[in-house]
Amino acid sequence: MLNRGDIAMESNQSKATVIDATKVAETSPAEIPETKPPQGKFPRGGLIVLVATALVVAIVVVFGIHSRVAAETRLQQTTFQAAIPSVNVVHPQPGDRAQEMVLPGNTQAFIDSPIYARTNGYLKRWYVDIGARVSQGQLLAEIETPELDQQLRQAQAELATAEANLNLSQITAARDQNLLKTYSVSTQERDNAVNAYAANQATVQSNQANVARLEQLQSYEKVYAPFDGIITARDTDVGSLIDAGANAPKELFHIASITKLRVYVAVPEVYSLAARSGAPADLTLDEYPGETFHGTLVRNSDSIDPASRTLLVEVDVDNARGGLKPGAYVQVHLKMPEGTRSLAVPANALLFRREGLQVGVVRDGKAELVRVTPGHDYGDSMEILSGLQPTDDVILSPSDSPTSGTPVQISSSKMEGAGE
Repeated sequence: MLNRGDIAMESNQSKATVIDATKVAETSPAEIPETKPPQGKFPRGGLIVLVATALVVAIVVVFGIHSRVAAETRLQQTTFQAAIPSVNVVHPQPGDRAQEMVLPGNTQAFIDSPIYARTNGYLKRWYVDIGARVSQGQLLAEIETPELDQQLRQAQAELATAEANLNLSQITAARDQNLLKTYSVSTQERDNAVNAYAANQATVQSNQANVARLEQLQSYEKVYAPFDGIITARDTDVGSLIDAGANAPKELFHIASITKLRVYVAVPEVYSLAARSGAPADLTLDEYPGETFHGTLVRNSDSIDPASRTLLVEVDVDNARGGLKPGAYVQVHLKMPEGTRSLAVPANALLFRREGLQVGVVRDGKAELVRVTPGHDYGDSMEILSGLQPTDDVILSPSDSPTSGTPVQISSSKMEGAGE
């Protein structure tokens, strides 16, 4: 609310305004002084302010747009980087273990032979059983041959008859030869006597050969060991029928010489350079942990088996103590020749596909599938003979279906670990 003093003040001001306006109206235009705005002060300052304001607005707008664009670019880059899978990589390690090639093999007796009967009859008795160590010429068994004995006696009787006829024909031929001198017999009679003598000679020789054959067969009644060795099998017993026929011969014994053993090993073609005659070869067996048997590579087949792509080699090992047994499974250690080098990668880096064994490597920020040639399988790693370089970044635990050209990024933590 306005008080009386305020109302009076406003009334006085109104009156003063009316008086001033009346004075201005009564004054002539010539008497009115000309008033001009200050030159170059207010308009210039306003322009500067206006320009400054425009610049600020423009800077704010440009900065805002740039910030938005930069934020969108960073978002796109972040999204793109997040879409690129991260992989752990390692570098292939030198295949130090590959300098010694380990291959499976089976031991065989240096001489291994079955023993058959050479005459028919019945087994009379045997003297050795499995596991018996025998010497060359030792009696193993006896065969009873009643039919052969009768044939021999008959052949001996026929020989005696032929010898008697031979003696008579010899006397007759000599007599006729003398009588022909006095023409007591004809030439025909003399020729008949001489030819009869020659025929009887042939008959005697034939009977002698038959007797010798039967005596040889009779000597086979006793079965002897052909060489020093050990009896590994006995497949006969007293009273067994012995048939020496060629259709279905029956093995009596099996004997093996084990003072020296042969080990045949199939060496892969890529390792064929290690199959040098005279090269040392060590054998290890599970039943002899920590013990090594020393052998020598004596020969090889000098040809690659087209079915298995392997080279057959023979390793001979001394077994004078009898520690090794024929037929045992062994691991043969062959030294690789100098200058042969290979790489090894972890087993979880391998890809077994229909194209062959492959590994993934990172090249120029992209995954690339490389086909490799495998060597020896160490269980936790695989020897690689070709396809990789020591500087390659090999992807560990790749996805199930990787493809070449896929962008990938390397995990920095894994790379640091691999370089240590």
